[in-house]
Amino acid sequence: MPGPLEGIRVFDLTRILAGPSCTQILGDLGADVIKIERAGAGDDTRKFAPPYIKGDDGEDTSEAAYFCAANRNKRSITLDIAKPEGQALAKKLIGTSHVLVENFKTGGLAKYGLGYDDLKDEFPGLIYCSITGFGNSGPYAKRPGYDVLIQGMSGFMSLTGEPDGEPMKAAVPVADLMAGMYAAVSINAALRHREVTGEGQHIDIGMLDVMVAFSTIMGMNYLATGKNPPRLGNQHPNIVPYQAFETSDGAIILAVGNDGQFQRFCKVAGCEELAENPDYATNGMRLKNRDALIPQLRDIIKQKPMDFWLKELEENSVSCGPIWNLDQVFNNEHVLARNMRIEMEQPATGAKVPLINSPIKMSGTPVSARLAPPTIGEHTDGVLSELLGMSADEIAKLRDDEVI
Repeated sequence: MPGPLEGIRVFDLTRILAGPSCTQILGDLGADVIKIERAGAGDDTRKFAPPYIKGDDGEDTSEAAYFCAANRNKRSITLDIAKPEGQALAKKLIGTSHVLVENFKTGGLAKYGLGYDDLKDEFPGLIYCSITGFGNSGPYAKRPGYDVLIQGMSGFMSLTGEPDGEPMKAAVPVADLMAGMYAAVSINAALRHREVTGEGQHIDIGMLDVMVAFSTIMGMNYLATGKNPPRLGNQHPNIVPYQAFETSDGAIILAVGNDGQFQRFCKVAGCEELAENPDYATNGMRLKNRDALIPQLRDIIKQKPMDFWLKELEENSVSCGPIWNLDQVFNNEHVLARNMRIEMEQPATGAKVPLINSPIKMSGTPVSARLAPPTIGEHTDGVLSELLGMSADEIAKLRDDEVI
């Protein structure tokens, strides 16, 4: 069954993670993504290793796990856009495309004649998406942006970590990933606009903008009060109790979302007096008296094993769950039933690449994993032949001239 973006072609001038995560989403949705890489070097993340993907013999291949995280469903071609011949070839390929995605520094493609202003008149229907650290306007526009830098400047790190600890970044590059997500959403909206009007447009995604928006409830708590929210570790800024607790044999998450759940929790825990105490009876009071309540709950929960709490609380409709490591996650029956762990054969190496599947589930136009993450330039000859009608001799000359 075709994906919802079947027939859409994406000229992909992205590398590292923010841009590639965007174009992987588009590829999963059915778009034909043509990934442009530097001959011999390729996307920088090809060298972000170890770990590497293992071959059938159990030995490391040359394919980095990091690269494979964001480059499924793409065809890789090599192209030197610093050469005039490469720029001309790029424009020919752009002419066959609906979308161009790039994450060069602001204005970085203009020197190659491939900036939005260079292309908009020649390709009026082109959707041109730029993903940068700080966007294409404002006093920081020319600065390079890196995920951890953006996490720090957006306030995210000031909110993350233990109350008495240092500011902490997330374990995964959330600024990159969320920028890619917002870019993919924007591109789909722009495709709808193009469908109605025939017009392309420029999409300007700044990672700092994204992470300011990502502050959501914490940002709103600040805007409502004018006070910087403190770091709370695993605690919730507006709901109590809503955090991790140690049992007698492991940790669980307890997420009491309303007063009824708190009453049921107290019944299971044998501490009904806490639910009846006016200091804890409502979420507002529990929030106000968090410092007094939480130590009591810690002492109570630690008296019984994890299985007791998970079973009894679930049976009484109190939100709770275990804290798994990745081995438990990727071998969990529910995660496997939802097809979140897949394996694809990489034709160029023969390796079976383990991958994290797209979480998008659509009944009428499901996503699909069609192409394993490519080796550098794996599809160069096929793409130039198919899309531009180039002969083997023409392609060979481009290679001899180091254009591809």
